[in-house]
Amino acid sequence: MRFPVYLHKTDSESYSGFAPDIDGCFFAGTTVDDTLLDAAQAMHVHFEALAERDMAVPETKGIEFYLQHPECQGGIWAFVDIDVSKYDGKAVKLNITLPQHLLTRIDRFVESHNEFGSRSGFLAELARRELAKA
Repeated sequence: MRFPVYLHKTDSESYSGFAPDIDGCFFAGTTVDDTLLDAAQAMHVHFEALAERDMAVPETKGIEFYLQHPECQGGIWAFVDIDVSKYDGKAVKLNITLPQHLLTRIDRFVESHNEFGSRSGFLAELARRELAKA
């Protein structure tokens, strides 16, 4: 899932920032690249803490939602891509019914798009994307 992050240059010529969709997620670095790496690490730590408390990863609202926010002026916007699947909790076996031709199309798609790993991975990722829009 792509999370928007806001960065600004500090008086000491380094960078600091926050992820507005993730309450309390702050990070810093000496360069933009370092700051984005620190952002990813901060998000993983935050999501691990949420998972330990059986809380869900927050949904992202996107950059446009925050463009007029007073704390998000004069800096840099970027995205940090985080695989949130490992914070979803343990996998639960589920029996569903799908039309045969749809299932065949899904399987072909997954075969040519290794990032999903499996039919279940594909369906889970699509569910995450749709839920993020809600």
